[in-house]
Amino acid sequence: MTNSNVLKDSKVEMTSHARIKAIGAYVPERKITNTDMEQMVDTSDEWIVQRTGIHERRAVRDGEFTSDMCIRAVEDMLANYPVNVEDVDMILVATNTPDVPFPSVAAIVQAHFGIASTGTLDINATCAGFAYGLHLANGLISAGLHRKILVFGADTLTRVTDYTDRTTCILFGDGAGVVMVERDMENGAFQAVTMGTDGTGGKHVYRSGSRKELHGTALVGDGNIVQNGREVYRFAVSTVPKGIAALLEQTGGTTEEIDWFVPHSANLRIIESICEKSDIPLEKALYSLEYYGNTSAASIPLAIHLGVQEGKVKQGDNMLLFGFGGGLTYTGLILRWM
Repeated sequence: MTNSNVLKDSKVEMTSHARIKAIGAYVPERKITNTDMEQMVDTSDEWIVQRTGIHERRAVRDGEFTSDMCIRAVEDMLANYPVNVEDVDMILVATNTPDVPFPSVAAIVQAHFGIASTGTLDINATCAGFAYGLHLANGLISAGLHRKILVFGADTLTRVTDYTDRTTCILFGDGAGVVMVERDMENGAFQAVTMGTDGTGGKHVYRSGSRKELHGTALVGDGNIVQNGREVYRFAVSTVPKGIAALLEQTGGTTEEIDWFVPHSANLRIIESICEKSDIPLEKALYSLEYYGNTSAASIPLAIHLGVQEGKVKQGDNMLLFGFGGGLTYTGLILRWM
């Protein structure tokens, strides 16, 4: 695996006339605890917690899909913030587990809420998808093309998990988060962005399918997640700290000026290593993996939502979001909350 193209020419000049106005989230009621995992594969609660930090994860019930979770997340947002969705003019759903190949999850959400005139688009950037969606929303609004965008991160990973693979099945859960991004000409909240891809590393985490080979690795399989944890760990702990440095270079700031660091909740050991390498106190990190597991595109909005519910995240806080995962791809953002 090579990272020769990662972070190369990734610095951009940020323009922002957009800010986040509201957030909502939903996780299924059904829990899969570490005790439950002990009944499925040769593992233990102690082994799982020591290596991942995960205690339990949520799983959809029969007949519950990604779009259902997105709808529930919007309902949560509407119940807690003075916003409406009637005049939303774009819906972006970051997911790699849509209900069906098409129509898109975004279109299903549009239909449920009866939004009269809006664009709809699903984004597949796996665990970096929510950060990608925020970047796209800021760009579309700041360019004057749209005024009000719903950005989702949502995945039903339990449907594509191999529960005979003890190294991966302990990780994944289901959930959805959404934010409302609106035009604000005077108080644009997006301050910096960095993104990149190392496609040669795609063979280290993928959903198996009918394609014969990717950089020497056969991908034929039953449609479940396949992951080389060691290589994904190596990618994350080498790439994300460099990305954080690139973001801070753009703002001219330091980690001390970041109130909250919100990385993709892949694994607590990865987060600990990134924090150590980036001189960010672990107490500043928000993550959702302890009781939700790795929820891919949903992990960052779920972590923020938990932070808001717990009274940690306040209006005006500076937040550094960093998604990374399959592709291998990453996106990092610095923004002001609300």
